[in-house]
Amino acid sequence: MDTVVIEANKGEAHYWHEVWRFRELFQVLARRDITVRYKQTLIGLTWTLIQPLATILVFTVIFGRVAKMPSDGVPYPLLVFAGALPWQFFSAALSNSSQSLVLNSALISKVYFPRLIVPASTIFTALFDFLVSLALMGIAMAFLRYPPGWQIFTLPLFIFWAALCVLGPGLLITALNVRYRDFRYIVGFAIQFGVFVSPVGFTSSIVPEHWRILYSLNPMVGVIDGFRWSLLGIPLHWETLVTSGIVTLILLYVGLRFFRRTESTFADII
Repeated sequence: MDTVVIEANKGEAHYWHEVWRFRELFQVLARRDITVRYKQTLIGLTWTLIQPLATILVFTVIFGRVAKMPSDGVPYPLLVFAGALPWQFFSAALSNSSQSLVLNSALISKVYFPRLIVPASTIFTALFDFLVSLALMGIAMAFLRYPPGWQIFTLPLFIFWAALCVLGPGLLITALNVRYRDFRYIVGFAIQFGVFVSPVGFTSSIVPEHWRILYSLNPMVGVIDGFRWSLLGIPLHWETLVTSGIVTLILLYVGLRFFRRTESTFADII
């Protein structure tokens, strides 16, 4: 039988050792969330496909047909699909992780474990939905006879980047949401607003040079551009990629620091 010793002011190395030691709990929470998500649903996994397909239809009509946005030589539905994939993953994971501590309040108030496991497991749940949509993207590319190039092998790097984009803000917001429950409304607004300032329905090539740095402060810009490069071969803007990457690391650092500083108070407040 293992003995858990809870010490005040644990070092970072010890904390991450604890996270690894409780890795089975991470698997249990992720599996539970996936099961609950599809239990007693009418059409099961089809719900995962409806949202990106609806996004593709709306953006193709508005940006492709009405606004006649350039697609850099790529079929417009594929352009939107490659942008909607990471955005849907980001929005679902951020929404779930931001409320994860409050929704698991019974577990947090009774059992000791590193609280970081809870929001992290919700990101894995969103990743499951993402992989289902990615398979549909592969079918669409085959149907339109648009095979990927060698860049497809870099796709796991951009998936990992997308997860980091969620983890930083997700940790920050879920920690704030423990004390201030109205933060969940801010997340909903940010997701609705963010889809229009992220290159889901257009390419970064249409953004003027003098706005490029400000535009790249949105970390999902680099992720979406990376997805399109790895799946469709659309050229990257390296200054955009670097700027978005730096912002991602800053948000990750801030989120982790704030979460760790407030983690010891969660069980008392929640």
